[in-house]
Amino acid sequence: IEAARQFDSRVLLESFHEGLDLRILVIGFEVVAAAIRRPAEVIGDGQHSIRALIEAQSRRRQAATDGESKIPLDAETERTLHAAGYDYASILPSGVQLAVRRTANLHTGGCLEDVTGILHPTLVDAAVRAARALDIPMVGLDLMVPAADQPEYVFIEANERAGLANHEPQPAAERFVDLLFPHSQPSA
Repeated sequence: IEAARQFDSRVLLESFHEGLDLRILVIGFEVVAAAIRRPAEVIGDGQHSIRALIEAQSRRRQAATDGESKIPLDAETERTLHAAGYDYASILPSGVQLAVRRTANLHTGGCLEDVTGILHPTLVDAAVRAARALDIPMVGLDLMVPAADQPEYVFIEANERAGLANHEPQPAAERFVDLLFPHSQPSA
């Protein structure tokens, strides 16, 4: 038994789940916003190299996000291109969409699609229950889902510092201020 105490044998099991990357923002234990996060992608024009398309997309993302989002021309982007059968010099056919990153991180060029209005009630309930169980009144919950309007989900993680500006047009910042200063709300 003493020998067994000397070895801390832990096993970490992970499983892979196909689906869409869904962020649900819970403020004051209510769902305020939900968005599908998609990896950075470019659309071919049949004329420009993938590098040129990425650079153009990055300029647009940087302008839209005050410099906070761009698609890196790094090993991860290159691996993603090679896995799809392309490289930076390839000319993408006109109209062809190509994911150039595997992850949907906004700071690496990912984009959001607001799905708050179609969020399945099961997902709303799961997000509120998770926020209550964690006792975190403002949390971004990441799930993998087949679609935002379907009840199936797998929890990925919870983020105490979820970005509020990412969820426009939903009133995320307003609801956070209301959470911080509840007495400033008009009485009903």
